[in-house]
Amino acid sequence: MRFLVIPEDFRNDQHLLAPILTALLASLGFARPKLKVCLDPLIGGIDEALKPERLQEVVDRYRGMVDVFLLCVDRDASPHRRARLDAIEARFAPLVCFLACEAWEELETWALAGLDRPGSAPWAAIRAERDVKERHFAPLAAARRLTSEPGGGRRTLGIEAAKRVDRIRQRCPEDFDRLAGRLAALRVREP
Repeated sequence: MRFLVIPEDFRNDQHLLAPILTALLASLGFARPKLKVCLDPLIGGIDEALKPERLQEVVDRYRGMVDVFLLCVDRDASPHRRARLDAIEARFAPLVCFLACEAWEELETWALAGLDRPGSAPWAAIRAERDVKERHFAPLAAARRLTSEPGGGRRTLGIEAAKRVDRIRQRCPEDFDRLAGRLAALRVREP
């Protein structure tokens, strides 16, 4: 199956999403999944990523070239984000296979879930943090001297986290494990 991941901003998100989601698909038993991150158009932020007309541009451009469109955005502590994503999925369901997921509270949480972290912050505190990127991910990237690489450390830390997708599923049941379950259901339909 061919997957197109639509991040709210690929410039940083691609470095986490590509390795982690590729590893997840492999762990679910997809036979040679092809996953690409949408680099054109640049969506450019959460407000744009939730606009159906912007997503329609992506669907129109890539329909027929991919089997599954996968919108991945941050939840940003919004209690209404899931309902908005459900509405987006319903809009595109007659046209294509379109899944939308929200990372609680930011995509960087998935990477942190797969990594061994220095420090004493308990996982529950990290999981509950709204500003995970600033409070936990950026300091880790800085401590590892990775801030000058593309994605501010996301490339290296994303690859490392991808080696432990089972741990990410266990630590992020509300979002990452839920996504895994939805993707696993698609595998049943795989030719």
